[in-house]
Amino acid sequence: MDSIVAYTEEIDDLEEAAAELFSQLEGFRFRKNSLAILYAEEDTDYPALYELLSQKWDFPVIGCTSMAMLLGEQGYCGIGISLMILSADDCSFSVGMTGELNKENYRAEIARVVGELRAQLDSEVKLALSFGGMASDASRVSGDELVDAINQAGDRKFPIYGGAASDGFSFTGYHVFCNGGVTKNGQAIALISGSVEPKTVCLSSVEDRVTFSYEVTKSEGNVVYRLGNGTFVEALQKEGMEADKSEVMLDYITSPFMVTVMREDHDSVEVGRTLASLDQKTGAGTFLGMIPEKSNLSIGVINRENVQKTVEQAFERILQEIEKTGGRQHTLLCTSCVARFLAQAGNMSAEAGAYLGRLPAGTSLLGFYGYGEYCPVQGSRTGSWYNMFHNFTFTILAI
Repeated sequence: MDSIVAYTEEIDDLEEAAAELFSQLEGFRFRKNSLAILYAEEDTDYPALYELLSQKWDFPVIGCTSMAMLLGEQGYCGIGISLMILSADDCSFSVGMTGELNKENYRAEIARVVGELRAQLDSEVKLALSFGGMASDASRVSGDELVDAINQAGDRKFPIYGGAASDGFSFTGYHVFCNGGVTKNGQAIALISGSVEPKTVCLSSVEDRVTFSYEVTKSEGNVVYRLGNGTFVEALQKEGMEADKSEVMLDYITSPFMVTVMREDHDSVEVGRTLASLDQKTGAGTFLGMIPEKSNLSIGVINRENVQKTVEQAFERILQEIEKTGGRQHTLLCTSCVARFLAQAGNMSAEAGAYLGRLPAGTSLLGFYGYGEYCPVQGSRTGSWYNMFHNFTFTILAI
């Protein structure tokens, strides 16, 4: 599979933006089948941009808004539009998007789209790329539910990679793109078949813990009602933490709630969860991901040193994987948690610094900062890999 990355800072004059993107792709050899992955800042008029792109391209586009982007040559980019073209003679792509999802329809909608996309391919699916919204309140579908629905619709046969769209911390400006369509709470999905061997790395930024530690005595999905003998809100109040308002995601976005999720085969995976909102009437807290009942909920520490260390470790591992393939894998996609960006304390180029000047010649890299990451995670007991949603991680996909 061949790939190339293009970038423009321009989002106001979209004709100029499209011209800049097209010019950077001159000389690239488009193969039989292609796919564009596009990230853009939230103020971009994506439908108008797609109209311009589709005048030249007859292949699908998938992506989302992002508060910032990572590029192989430029490093950190806080504004603009970036895209990666995947192109191959021996791979096929099928792309689609659900309607707006809610607790009642999400499984059926995702199953419908995945089923349609699988039917368009003439060989087994090797990889799914997907982008979605976030569960900022209890009425919305959590990241775990979205990933699990894709996983079930695909018979748990292929890795799922991507994440939750982000914005400039307004938590209302994020969107997901698929061809000419835009959705806020829908799911965009691309399935890839053919000669592709995806490799992933997922590392958590959280190592240390603070004194907050409680048993979850009542929860439902991503909503925690009681910790120990009191409500979730009462536990926050007891610890002297913010508990007096409803919208608290910005207050807690750098405070990882850590929980161990048990798998069906009795394996376990520790994941970080972001607290999104509080219900002052019931005392419940809503997270972006699920919190199992009877699990232990603690709060970790994310800092600049851990962010830097984990991104360096992630690239060290993926570069070793690339070396094993003899250069066949030279396309990298990254998803990083927005909390990691905040933890860098103004050093915006810290994550990019881990790979700038280190990538093998001909390697393409494109990444975005999300409100959650989709990437296989390795169990602590069996070593098996599980498609999961998580926060506070840095992830890499090599294809």
